[in-house]
Amino acid sequence: MEPSVLKVDSVQLEFDNWPILRDIWLQCKQGEVLGLLGRNGSGKSTLLKVIFGTLLPLHKYVSIDGVFTQYGYKQNRIAYLPQFSYLPKGIKIKSLAAMLIDQQYWQQFCALNIYEKHQFKKPEQLSGGELRQLEMLMIIYSKADFILLDEPFTHVTPVQTEYFKQLIREVAKTKGVIITDHQYYNVLDVSHRIILLHEGVTKPIDNVDDLVTYHYISNI
Repeated sequence: MEPSVLKVDSVQLEFDNWPILRDIWLQCKQGEVLGLLGRNGSGKSTLLKVIFGTLLPLHKYVSIDGVFTQYGYKQNRIAYLPQFSYLPKGIKIKSLAAMLIDQQYWQQFCALNIYEKHQFKKPEQLSGGELRQLEMLMIIYSKADFILLDEPFTHVTPVQTEYFKQLIREVAKTKGVIITDHQYYNVLDVSHRIILLHEGVTKPIDNVDDLVTYHYISNI
């Protein structure tokens, strides 16, 4: 079976008549990790929300296998890890996990120490770090064909970062992953391809020198 393909094209978004996104094109297929880089305020999180369907721009064309997708979150096609906590309060982690986790990963997820320790708690009973780890794991192991990760390495330790990079590589064998993080070196490490969001435009990045050319990083 051919891998599913997520395409994003012709996104136009303005805030107060100021163009934020104006010439966007990217493609991600199941079996790969696409890294999305860009300076603070370049619109990375905004673009992920547009793809997910919670932010509607002036114009966009988002499709999966050639079928236009207005709301990516419907029918478990796309899952999104935002920078803020997304799990609703008042519901036990075990119940939330049962709704979100892909059946093929259920046993693997249930064997995780952090899930075994906190499965009967509610999100508001966890520390910020514990909640962030569980929310990331639920997205990574979710039923979605494509997952969007916004700052997944923020508020986790270097050891946890390496662990999550390994998990991302593993699930990317069957899912498409788009990841953005200010820790660009981790994005470079885990991604098959890199796209830079620069002045509202997506630029394909072939090597680190391209990041210097677009002034994303200094010449090293």
